Amino acid sequence: MSEPLDERLRDDEVLDEIDLTTDLMIAATESEGPLEQSEVDHILGLD
Repeated sequence: MSEPLDERLRDDEVLDEIDLTTDLMIAATESEGPLEQSEVDHILGLD
């Protein structure tokens, strides 16, 4: 039986960055060419 995760080791900011990076990677692989800056901004929630 595995031990529960130690919540003190949880870093929500890093997890958010990983989610954003994953979203960018998915968008990039689905795109036929380079992503426009406006697309990147939208994915990052900067629009």
